[in-house]
Amino acid sequence: MRILHLLMFPLFGSGSGTYARKLAEKTATEFPKDKVAIMCPDKARSVKGVKIIPVQMPFKVSFTGHPDWPNSKIYSELTGEEMVEIIDCFFEATLKAVEEFKPDVIHVHHASFFTWAASFIRAIYSINYVTTVHGTCVLCASQDKRWIPIVRPGLRDTSFINAVSGDTRKWMLKIFGRRLLHKTKIITGGVDLEAFPKTGPTDLIDKMYDLDDKKVVIFSGKLTKKKGVEYLIKAAPKIKAEIFIIGGGDDQERLKEIAQKLKVKNVTFTGYKGKDSLEEFRQFYRRADVFVFPSVWDEPLGLVALEAMASSTPVVASRKGGIPLAVKNGYNGFLVRARSSKEIAEMVNKILRNPELQKKLGENARKIVEEKFSWRLISHKFHSVYEQAYADSLKRKKNKAAIVEKHIIDREKKEIKGKKLDYI
Repeated sequence: MRILHLLMFPLFGSGSGTYARKLAEKTATEFPKDKVAIMCPDKARSVKGVKIIPVQMPFKVSFTGHPDWPNSKIYSELTGEEMVEIIDCFFEATLKAVEEFKPDVIHVHHASFFTWAASFIRAIYSINYVTTVHGTCVLCASQDKRWIPIVRPGLRDTSFINAVSGDTRKWMLKIFGRRLLHKTKIITGGVDLEAFPKTGPTDLIDKMYDLDDKKVVIFSGKLTKKKGVEYLIKAAPKIKAEIFIIGGGDDQERLKEIAQKLKVKNVTFTGYKGKDSLEEFRQFYRRADVFVFPSVWDEPLGLVALEAMASSTPVVASRKGGIPLAVKNGYNGFLVRARSSKEIAEMVNKILRNPELQKKLGENARKIVEEKFSWRLISHKFHSVYEQAYADSLKRKKNKAAIVEKHIIDREKKEIKGKKLDYI
């Protein structure tokens, strides 16, 4: 089977990029007879076992910002002319990718213009497609209603809709219509257990940041207001540990100003850690005593939280969106009220003061990702979906061929009957 992923963003630096990249990579590993490709605006990176088909965009544009594209436009703010230009670019690239790669099934990431393009491909080539709905695409459609009539027909024609959390599914159905409920399931994002082992060295960052015998609290992710990092910074004066903000984004300068005004001495901004800094990034997860995920919006789930949990690190997170799917209060971390610096400080310090509690929460964190959130498990779920979509497309092609054949036979019968009448 040949599987083509359609992705709007680079392979690193965003949740959907990580989702598509790791799913494609694990599918190629688990099902070596398959051929897997990703079409995306990223030609500088490679993924083991996966063909990358790069797209040259006319300009950079994202849903909420992207660390690889610091000055990108925002989809919900595009002019009509810009919408046409970006849709046309990706549509032409999709047609070319289908002609060259010849997929048996297409996996669309985000409920956006790719669903419309994939619907066209399905009509012309009889190639079925599945769609993963990540939260930011629904946010875009809720902010800019122009996208709804573009996306909705493509969701109607897709074989299967996957929402990355229950909250994302609920939101998607509210925006695009409850008629999609029957084909919508939940398959969360996951974590690569081999890439994020539960134990390992931390000497690189211990030496780099002088962390010997110090307690460490971290946040990692895109720095936007929706991530709520300001509430971790406001909690910093009461937290007895070194706090590291790992990531970049549009909100970075504002957050630094907040830290300066509060005169906090225990907060360090490391900046964005890309592919070249993966070992440092992974050591931060293992070295941390607590991972804080203080989102203030309905986060689909948060792959960074899963990465921390895989590293046996307890999580303190907002009780928002899909986060409670992974973070179980008192079992592998603690859930707090969004925008509450007080609760963040209380729960983080509770863990820091109790090494036995920290150890138990960390062990449970690793256990839950092994049982429910490994990419191996998720790749097998999707492969079953791909097989069904492919089988349905073969059946559809067969039915089309039968209809055409019947039409030809009926036409020939009419012609023969007409000739007999002429002879008589």
